Amino acid sequence: MSDSTQEPVNNAPTEDGSAPYASLTNPLAPAVSAHAQGAQESLYDATVTRGKELQQRPFIAAGVRNIQRQHLKQRMTIWERLQYLADGTPQVLYQNWGPNLDGASLVTGIIQIDGRDIAVYGHDFTVRAGSMDATNGKKLAKLFELAAKRRIPLVGLNDSAGAYIPAGVGGLDGYADAFTALRKISGIVPSIMCMFGFNAGGGSYLPRQGSFLIQPRNTFFGLTGPGVVKSVLGEDITPDALGGPNVHSQTGVTDFVVDDEVAALRKVREIVKYIPNSSAQAPDFQASSDPVHRKTLDIDILLRKAFNSPTGFNTPVDITILIQQLCDHGDYLEVQGERARNTITAFGRMGGNVVGFVANNSSVASGQIDIDAAYKNARFIRFCNLYNIPVMFLEDTTGFLPGSEQEHRGIVQAGRAMLDAIVDLRTPRFLVLVRNAFGGAYASYNNYPTGADFVVALPTTRVAVMGPAGVDYVYKDELKKIRTSLAERIANEAKAQQAQGLSAEQAHESAQALVKAWAKEQEAELAQRYEREIMNPEEALSLGSISQIVMPEDLRQVVTEHLAFCLRHYEPGPLQSVQREFH
Repeated sequence: MSDSTQEPVNNAPTEDGSAPYASLTNPLAPAVSAHAQGAQESLYDATVTRGKELQQRPFIAAGVRNIQRQHLKQRMTIWERLQYLADGTPQVLYQNWGPNLDGASLVTGIIQIDGRDIAVYGHDFTVRAGSMDATNGKKLAKLFELAAKRRIPLVGLNDSAGAYIPAGVGGLDGYADAFTALRKISGIVPSIMCMFGFNAGGGSYLPRQGSFLIQPRNTFFGLTGPGVVKSVLGEDITPDALGGPNVHSQTGVTDFVVDDEVAALRKVREIVKYIPNSSAQAPDFQASSDPVHRKTLDIDILLRKAFNSPTGFNTPVDITILIQQLCDHGDYLEVQGERARNTITAFGRMGGNVVGFVANNSSVASGQIDIDAAYKNARFIRFCNLYNIPVMFLEDTTGFLPGSEQEHRGIVQAGRAMLDAIVDLRTPRFLVLVRNAFGGAYASYNNYPTGADFVVALPTTRVAVMGPAGVDYVYKDELKKIRTSLAERIANEAKAQQAQGLSAEQAHESAQALVKAWAKEQEAELAQRYEREIMNPEEALSLGSISQIVMPEDLRQVVTEHLAFCLRHYEPGPLQSVQREFH
């Protein structure tokens, strides 16, 4: 066979410019001339072939090497992420592919999760590092507008190096288009964002505009990377210490921290189960085999063991145990679980209905409300308010955290943010008083004056303007009488001891010990009297501040039945009230 008829080995570069690892071309196969090829393929066939090439281009354009690089970083490609997330094959939208790869680094489409339509976008890091250009920005804006128009949730799979620098201002315009479009659909449809890889600049702003943000470990996002921090400030810092999940989970930037990308995609599917398609709907009802009338005996056992312990009513209680007992089959989804553990925010189901939980956790810092806890509560409550989710408050707190550090950081502003969110809440809402409900924390939490639909108290409830320190104010006259009589009592007791044959020094020491013990006993009796007369639910019950006392073992049945009653008379719909000022 002559050289003129033999087809050469294919050493042409792949579409990413790299040399192929191997070629499947058969060097012994007979060559087909260009003239013969054209004769065999009609004009129509040629256009169909070209169309198929364009169809497949997004899937193969990255090339083997770029895909391997992505896998070596323990990351999936965008197509692998979509395949894992969706029920079936995604429907890709806006499949643009400009001459300079404009628009190619971002994939948009519609998928189904548990049979529900979901709008989704994801950066293709194997193409131009998933960077943003003007075409991508318009592409995202179209997807966001479609999600709002069709009233379907949005999921973002973010893995981008930021704006595409050669695109100049076009990359910045692309982000501006995306920022604006995403803000306009906020409150219309919920959005869930995943942060994969190393994201900087606009790649950090965009996902945080979403309702929830999921960050796997060994990932980074921030306004600038460690290199910029080093060059500008001279500070050496690792990506994890600058913008890793341990940082963002404490500030509230990240809502969920997971181990890897697979766990992140699973978390997306889990969140979707608790949220509606849009603000015009309520979350789906799911019938449960867990009886509404199931006795919550574990709550009774927990409180009995805690409050019968040596520390009595000062014993910390893990409130998540109560949440678990109230929810169908004990299943619930905690939001911002690594931030401000003195308060718990979570989604669950009671009698098949989705409910949001806001609960003081006395096992951490006595459940006191600090700045982080207040903002954590406020953000969660506002989400529930927008998307027709009822809220169950479990109160067990000694009040707001005092101190100069909290005042200097703005505890008043944070408390106001939480109070505003509670007052503005339009969905059915309930309050369960577990134990402590003191002062401003009670007044600014959910109650009848702030709009609660149903307030119940366990027998362990202690409602008061002040906690145990209130003894000094309520019984100040009795305490003053006890303390001013100490010197006289010591002198009289010392004389009596001397009469018994003790020396003056021994008599004085003995008298001091006896009188101090007496004073301590008297103050303890006043403290018990304060708890008996003031720190209890009786006055609140008599004033109508509490609807009823509920036994711990009956708590699930009582609140679940009332939840179902309120939801039967609640019409879900978009928020129509005046937009009031907030922090």
